[in-house]
Amino acid sequence: MTNHFSTQAVHAGNELPAPAGHPVSPAIYPAVTYTYDHLANLSAALHENAGYSYARYGSPTIALLEQAVATLEGTQEAVAYASGMSALHGAFAQANITPDRPVVAARNVYGATYTLLNQLYAASGALHFVEITDWDAVQAAIEQYQPRAVVLETISNPLLKIPDIPAITRWAHAHAAIVIVDNTFATPYLYRPIDHGVDVVVHSVTKYLGGHGDVLGGVVATTAQRAHELRLQQRSFGANLGPFEAWLTLRGLRTLALRMREQCVNALQVAQWLQGQPAIARVIYPGLPDHPNHDLAQQLFRANHFGGMVSFELRDAAESEVFRFMEKLRLIQAATSLGDIYSLLLYPAQSSHHALGREERLRQGIGDGLVRLSVGIEDVRDIIADLEQALS
Repeated sequence: MTNHFSTQAVHAGNELPAPAGHPVSPAIYPAVTYTYDHLANLSAALHENAGYSYARYGSPTIALLEQAVATLEGTQEAVAYASGMSALHGAFAQANITPDRPVVAARNVYGATYTLLNQLYAASGALHFVEITDWDAVQAAIEQYQPRAVVLETISNPLLKIPDIPAITRWAHAHAAIVIVDNTFATPYLYRPIDHGVDVVVHSVTKYLGGHGDVLGGVVATTAQRAHELRLQQRSFGANLGPFEAWLTLRGLRTLALRMREQCVNALQVAQWLQGQPAIARVIYPGLPDHPNHDLAQQLFRANHFGGMVSFELRDAAESEVFRFMEKLRLIQAATSLGDIYSLLLYPAQSSHHALGREERLRQGIGDGLVRLSVGIEDVRDIIADLEQALS
């Protein structure tokens, strides 16, 4: 049957020829819906996850990213989300947290995570914060509250504290709690939480996994059963990652090891240089021997690699002095986010932890002069030179 022009315009080019070879880069599938020659196959795709039916239920491009993250994290499966925060929300919702079985969370989690936990659970009394690097306090909190879940970060933001994840996981499991770890700062290049029994690993792929400042997304890596529950939940939540964002993240993953290696090397040199500057009151970096969790970092992380994040405090500085320093930077960009190929500097009091209020922020140890530097892959001599001229 020969169709008329307007019909041809709609349908021409939809049939893929059999490939003569295999493409070395994955395809982007933006299709919202899928057809089948037999409706029984469509029913299987809709109700038994035996194929693709509707983009909110999954797509081939997103599935490739999920497979890649699961491989790198060592989990059975992974589920992609529209952002890191939606990934955390999904992980929390799947944990079935209630006032009788609450959540115990690290007090110094990322500011948006702190806010989300309060929005979801504070009013019902299902939320308890703890100083996650105080082992006695962690033991007591888990024993007292009998939580459904324990939430923490591999490397905290922005104070770069490192909890004893193996010990916390053992204690949590002994009290029938699952452990949810945000591994964004470390990435599986530095550390795989699953190797020490962690149940759920979360990433903002916007950061190191994507690595180029051009994608917003998140992912949860976990068991096949939990991933199945997360996908059913996601059908209602609708916080799905788009196929183009999935493809960009996949492309970023190809160079994750190269970027992380360079960023770790650069960050250590920057931290060591900052220690010798009279304008700097303190430098926080897990690779420095004076970091309170340095020995633990050496045990947990890849040898001689401590991440690409450095925090430091300007001496006797209020907001105006911090702003003046940041505005003098020429190479390093004053902006939110982190983990990109270029160096980024952020003022937590202004951005990531602004919602906490000054009293809670100071209680957590985030002073008015503290800044967080995400070290990029530029030549470290240029990064240091920019810091030097801005401090002068």
